[in-house]
Amino acid sequence: MKTLAATRPDAIGIALGAVLDALFGDPRRWHPVAGFGRFAGALERRLYADNRTSGAKFTAVAVGAPVLAALAATRLTRDRPIARTALMAAATWSALGGTSLAREGRVMAARLSAGDLSAARAQLPNLCGRDPSALGPPELARATVESLAENTSDAVVAPLFWAAVAGVPGIVGYRAVNTLDAMVGHRSDRYARFGTASARLDDATNLIPSRLTAALTVAAAPLVGGRPSEAFRIWRRDGSHHPSPNSGQCESAAAGALGVRLGGRNVYGTRVEQRPHLGDGRPPTPADVRRAATLTTAVGAAAAALAVAVRLATTRRRRKPIRR
Repeated sequence: MKTLAATRPDAIGIALGAVLDALFGDPRRWHPVAGFGRFAGALERRLYADNRTSGAKFTAVAVGAPVLAALAATRLTRDRPIARTALMAAATWSALGGTSLAREGRVMAARLSAGDLSAARAQLPNLCGRDPSALGPPELARATVESLAENTSDAVVAPLFWAAVAGVPGIVGYRAVNTLDAMVGHRSDRYARFGTASARLDDATNLIPSRLTAALTVAAAPLVGGRPSEAFRIWRRDGSHHPSPNSGQCESAAAGALGVRLGGRNVYGTRVEQRPHLGDGRPPTPADVRRAATLTTAVGAAAAALAVAVRLATTRRRRKPIRR
C-alpha cells in the first residue's frame, strides 16, 4: 500500500538516523547543514537590506528552497521503501546533534575537574556564544548546563518532533529555520531588523518541542538523582521568566531535575544581559555538567522512541479501512 510505503519507512529511518547519531555524532565531512549555511550566506549577501521586509523575503527563500527539495524527494521515494528509509535516516542523522552536544559537555566537565581554566574557556565557544575570557569555573559550569538544556530541544527533540509530524520536509525545514536563527536571528546592529523573521519563525517552530523537552526532562530526573516533582515545580514556576519563550522551559526543568540554580549575568561580546534565576539550588559544579550531559542523552533517547511511535501510529491510523 502507498501509505505503508510512505510512513513505516519513515519510522525506520528516524530510528536509524538516531542510532547513527548515537554511534558517530555529527557527520564529519560533507555535512548538509554546513552546505545549507553556505547557501544561506550567499543568499543573504544578495538580498540583505536593513529592514524587516528584506529579512522576511530572505527567510522565505532560504527555508522554502530546501523544503521544496525535500517534498520532491519525498514524492520520488513514495513507492520505494528502501530509498525512503535511507532518505529519512540521512535527514535525521544530519539534523540531530545530541551525541556531539553531550560529548562537548563532558569535555567541559573534564577540563573543569582538572582545574584547567584556559582549556575550559577555550571549550565554551563549542557550546554557546558567551564571552568566556573573564569567566571562572562556576560560570563556565553554569553556561554549559544552560547550553546543554537549551540545545537538547534545538538539536535533538525539535528535529525529532518535526520528523514525526511532517516527515522529511518537516525535519529539513526545521533544521533550515534553526540554522537561520543562529546566523541572523541574534541581536546586533546588522540583524536587528533583517533577522526578525528568522528569529520569530524559530520561536514558533520551537514552541511545542521546548515544552516537550521540559516534560521529558521532568520524567528523566531520577536518572540524574533528581525528583520529577521538584523538576515539574521549578518548570511551572520559572519556565516563563526567561526572555525567550522557549529556552526558559528547558532550562528551568533542567535546573529542577539537577537541583541547581541557573541564570545570572551573561556577556556576549559588548552586550551584557542579566537573566532571571531559575531553580532554588546551588550553582552548578563539574559533576552537574556531567549529569546535564546524561540528561541530554536520556531525553534524546526518549524523544527518538516517541518520534518512531508517532510515525508508526500514523501508519496504522491511515491504513485502517473506511467503513461504508
